[in-house]
Amino acid sequence: MSEAAVRLGVDIGGTFTDVVLEVGDTQFSTKVLTTYVAPENAIVEGLQEVCRKAGIEPSRIQQIIHGTTLATNALIERSGAKTALITTRGFRDVIEMRTESRFEQYDLNLSLPEPLLARHQRYTLDERVSASGEILKPLDNAEIETLVDDIEAAGYESVAIGFLHSYIDPTHENQVREVLARRLPKVMVSLSCEVSPQMREYERFNTTIANAYIKPLMKSYLGRLEQKLGTEGVACPIFLMHSGGGIISLENAAEFPVRLVESGPAGGAVFAANIAARYGLEKVLSFDMGGTTAKICLIKNHTPKTSRVFEVARTYRFKKGSGMPISIPVIDMVEIGAGGGSLAHVDSLQQIRVGPKSAGSEPGPACYGRGGENPAVTDADLVLGKLDADNFAGGSITLDLQASQNALNNNIGSQLSMEVENAAFGVAEMVDENMANAARVHAVENGEDLSEYTMIAFGGAAPLHAGRLCEKLGVDRLLVPPGAGVGSAIGFLRAPFSFEATRSVFMRLNEFDSEAIKQLLSELSDEATRFVRGCAPDEPVTSQYKVYMRYSGQGWEIPITLTEAQATAPDAETFKTLFEKDYIALFGRAVEGLEVEITVWAVNATTKAQPAGDSQSFSTQTAAPVSGARDVFDPAVGETVQSSIVLRDEMNTGATVNGPAVITEDQTTIIVPSSRSAVRQSDGCIDVKKEYMA
Repeated sequence: MSEAAVRLGVDIGGTFTDVVLEVGDTQFSTKVLTTYVAPENAIVEGLQEVCRKAGIEPSRIQQIIHGTTLATNALIERSGAKTALITTRGFRDVIEMRTESRFEQYDLNLSLPEPLLARHQRYTLDERVSASGEILKPLDNAEIETLVDDIEAAGYESVAIGFLHSYIDPTHENQVREVLARRLPKVMVSLSCEVSPQMREYERFNTTIANAYIKPLMKSYLGRLEQKLGTEGVACPIFLMHSGGGIISLENAAEFPVRLVESGPAGGAVFAANIAARYGLEKVLSFDMGGTTAKICLIKNHTPKTSRVFEVARTYRFKKGSGMPISIPVIDMVEIGAGGGSLAHVDSLQQIRVGPKSAGSEPGPACYGRGGENPAVTDADLVLGKLDADNFAGGSITLDLQASQNALNNNIGSQLSMEVENAAFGVAEMVDENMANAARVHAVENGEDLSEYTMIAFGGAAPLHAGRLCEKLGVDRLLVPPGAGVGSAIGFLRAPFSFEATRSVFMRLNEFDSEAIKQLLSELSDEATRFVRGCAPDEPVTSQYKVYMRYSGQGWEIPITLTEAQATAPDAETFKTLFEKDYIALFGRAVEGLEVEITVWAVNATTKAQPAGDSQSFSTQTAAPVSGARDVFDPAVGETVQSSIVLRDEMNTGATVNGPAVITEDQTTIIVPSSRSAVRQSDGCIDVKKEYMA
């Protein structure tokens, strides 16, 4: 009999590093505090622990899939490498001028976020390529040599190169790279024609700069990780989760680290999509709440919604437009600073505010006893009875209730003249309302009615808050899958190998060129497939096609999905029909008399996702064994209620518990509100639903 496959999923979060070891169909998991200075140390600690649980040697691991917040944190904290930008003369200030959009149009004192690179770090060369790809002004090698002298003298570690319209003709960008490679071989280089070959120079330049800014950091980290794992006897391939929900090789991740910016949250969305497929759910709201942030994603037809542009490090109350735009394929989700470690304070209007600052793992919430003095969401949850101080994180961390009470009283209660429990209630209700409001806005922006959705909650803190969130949003059904506390890491093990290639080629439908389109899509398919083959040479690869279309005069496009037949035999009338159908679905009607344009073409090459399996609903209901009771504050009724305590491991298929109840496990706690009941499904999911009221 052959040995079972052994795979490891690792998610580095802002507070915890989640590690999941899969041996055949059996999973072993753990959560360890993230080690900021050397994140690889937490990975090794978690790896050793899960291998002990499984009774195997680390050398038996055959594959590691990893997601990390390091890239995101470096951009938020501005802690990347010393980076220069080389661009077209006259376009030095594009990243500072931004666009005409004002994310808060009535704020007369609005301050726009500072660009990632100051003006003295931005250099220009006298060159020009037209929007159709014609070289209007050739690039002089002597000018490049002079500029490289300046780059060398300034001591830059990394260089971003972004010329106007280089996505059509990358000749000049490659010309500069050749000189840099010859003169400064240790300096890392990022080309916009490779990082983000798309129109709109503001987004393209920002993306290329971000890639260059974090490239030395990520290359160093990935190299250290590979070496550290080698000392543990682990010699298997290491892959990285990318923001679009697929897996890429270590080498590609080191070359294009900007694609890792949303890798952790993307794993969570893949995890939720896998559960949705198992239950045959067409509309799912994915809710991922960890120690630092909460992420909400709409999943339709078992597929997370995707986008071409998203923002990092929003500076103005998480408003759209106040962050740094990154133009890469990404799973579309809303992310807010509302995690278990998010800190609460009283603002100048004497209102309770939560986030975006987080206690992280160093020092962590006050109750961790590691020096934290400000109250975090976890402190409020502990005071409200949602957490067991003696059995947090499987008993590995003993929480200090008195420290939580002191932090809440000193920072909230004393300022607002309220009791500690009311202060905790205010913090919890504020963070729940922040998340509910973010979900409402996200749904409205996408034309969706959340009452038709099922919520899937995961992450260490999500099951604590998901029941209340469902009450606020009018969502009737909540699923908390097994392994919810390490959901993103499990999602990594379910994700396919994939890579999306994009290119901007402007074309009007009245100038439709079928042969040119076939060649373009074929080239993109070959490019994306090469990336995937580098990771999975023996697996079948399929291509998924998208075009981005708009009416002439509009500023932004909508994505249109093509079948393989429509991509290999393109037809203008078919493209128009598909566009109008999706446009009507989004905006209610088509626009007569306007020409339709195509701006961006994309092909995603992917292997088959890990099978979702299926789930059978319970056949009979039996009362779940109750191990005790404790007082838990129920915000829906505004008072403390005695709640049953049930151990998740002791709930058999069909076991039911009526709210109010607390379902406990090592890595998270599920709060069942008074308005609901929960039943264990055959696959281990806890199904929280109004209809189960006994």
